[in-house]
Amino acid sequence: MTKWKVVGINFDHMHMGDLLRMVHEHTNAEIVGICDADPTRMEAVISNFNIPNTSVFSDLDECMLQTKPDLVIVCPAPKDHADYVERVAKYDCAILVEKPFAANLADADRMIQSTKNKILAINWPLAWYPPHVTVKRLLNEGLIGEVVEIHFYDGNRGPLYHLADKKENIPTSQEKQNSWWYSSEAGGGSLLDYLGYGATLGTWYQNGLAPIEITTTLGGDPNLRVDEHSITVARYKHGLSKFETRWGTFTDPWNTQPLPKCGFVVVGTDGAMSSYDFEDHVTVQTRSQPEAYEIPIDTLAANAADPVAYVLHCLETGTPITGPLDPKLCRIGQQIVDTAIFSAKEKRTVELLK
Repeated sequence: MTKWKVVGINFDHMHMGDLLRMVHEHTNAEIVGICDADPTRMEAVISNFNIPNTSVFSDLDECMLQTKPDLVIVCPAPKDHADYVERVAKYDCAILVEKPFAANLADADRMIQSTKNKILAINWPLAWYPPHVTVKRLLNEGLIGEVVEIHFYDGNRGPLYHLADKKENIPTSQEKQNSWWYSSEAGGGSLLDYLGYGATLGTWYQNGLAPIEITTTLGGDPNLRVDEHSITVARYKHGLSKFETRWGTFTDPWNTQPLPKCGFVVVGTDGAMSSYDFEDHVTVQTRSQPEAYEIPIDTLAANAADPVAYVLHCLETGTPITGPLDPKLCRIGQQIVDTAIFSAKEKRTVELLK
């Protein structure tokens, strides 16, 4: 069988290296092109995956025309998501966008509009963590009844403390000044980095239910141009949920879980579950068994273990994109993010933006 041809365009986000590694390790896919206006940002990927010079581009259209990919991975800064998706959508291919969905709801709608009758998927790395996937299965099975509260806390030491493949890095103050991560205009800040995770997976856990109103407060180093800490309270028709984002955790969760632990606590009408990043179990309480007990995490199927495998499986089988990668569900998450930004600016509770 002919291998799926995959291209990576724009290396603003360090996750491009992780996503292309998934392509490289996939048994039925190959990297046929990479593209960025700054060739130096592609050097590590070129070295890691032995990409020939003939597959390295600085012009998007030249890359697309010469490689004719089946799937394009795009990793620009959030402010450029809509522009890149619109440009790539002119070609016959599926598109995988690294989180967040977009810089704002208007851009998200542009992305949805430009990809009608195409596959558009938004990748949230937490969507592939087995404990969080296990929680969704247990919710579907009715283990804790109807969801009434979601508590989300997630983050890391900061976005410049790691590179692709979670390689350690100690950023300088100058790096922070020069990085889009620390520019609000480019879509930086802990809120835009992490709130979409909690809002999107929280919406998935509630089968697409949207909140009524949002209250958000920002914090962090006042000398920076972006927030390093945000707390968002979402009021649903059934109660309150909390989503907290943090740059500046004591440790990175993929090495050592900080306190508070990064992950979710989901409370239902008949029990509660905790699901923490990278753990090998979820912890459950129910009315029939109030003493907390552990349930081992699910083993993810090979075609649903990472975003590249999943999107290629959908391409092969004609299956629609579902769950946290579905742009329709992600749009509700984007509504929460946009409303949170507006609430923080207004310093008051606001109704969910439409």
